Amino acid sequence: MGTAMGASALLAWALVGQSPAYAADAPVGLGTAGTYSVLGGETVTNTGPTTLAGDLGVNAGSAITGFPPGHAAGATHAGDAQAGLAQSDLATAYDDAAGRAMTAGVAGDLVGQTLAPGVYKSSGPLAVSGALTLDGRGNPNSVFIFQVASDLTTASASNIVLTNSAQACNIYWQVGTSATLGTNSTFNGNILALTSITATNGTTVHGRALARNGQVTLDTNVFTMPGCATASPTPTATAPSTPTGPAAAASPTPAPASAGTGTGRGVNIDTAADNRASHTGTALGAAAAAAGLIGVWMLTGGMRQSRRNK
Repeated sequence: MGTAMGASALLAWALVGQSPAYAADAPVGLGTAGTYSVLGGETVTNTGPTTLAGDLGVNAGSAITGFPPGHAAGATHAGDAQAGLAQSDLATAYDDAAGRAMTAGVAGDLVGQTLAPGVYKSSGPLAVSGALTLDGRGNPNSVFIFQVASDLTTASASNIVLTNSAQACNIYWQVGTSATLGTNSTFNGNILALTSITATNGTTVHGRALARNGQVTLDTNVFTMPGCATASPTPTATAPSTPTGPAAAASPTPAPASAGTGTGRGVNIDTAADNRASHTGTALGAAAAAAGLIGVWMLTGGMRQSRRNK
């Protein structure tokens, strides 16, 4: 029986290890690029009241236009050393994401699919024309990495849906050329594009638009920068402490109950029809004597007391 159970456990472990739902990839480290909502290579241009929750920057170019009316809650770095360092960290993150081992291949349009945590590789362009669901399987540390060989395109009103603890901060889109986000779409994750990124009118991005070499184009967009919640630690049971004070006095051991030797003197049991006292009560057992009921008995067919000396 033990051998069979061991074999079953080994098979279950193997199946779990092969399932994309249990992939345990580490997050891609963004370094200083992680403070930016938008980072461009050549230029950043904006139309309308775009709002950025984080920093705004460009390097090696230095041109940032459209702020205002756009607004960045963080700092703005136009071609300075800080933006240069962020670009260097972005290059490292891009290479990291591109080099992760593939969990599964994807192609074409991801609309209607539900994907578990893992690394998904496309050998060509990738599209999202409607809803794509990313299922964290109850793990807030779950990581999704998309390796796109060329362009990434999302359609108007498309949506990246997060369920079961999946978080935008742990989603990475490594794009081999450029990314375009459709009008009034909702996008979750960090775009790491080799060339350019365009967010069309009304797009909401929960994450970052980071372009290495080209421009980032914005139009009345909202960029949030969601933090990463972590799983709560499992509480560890602690054994109760042993008192170190004076030992409590030992409780006395109760004396054994009396075996009961009484004869129930003075109590008669009347079983005759004329109610005459005809039988002298006798002890009914050790339990009655132990309870201190010597001479008193429960009668079931009628009871009366009489004195033997009458």
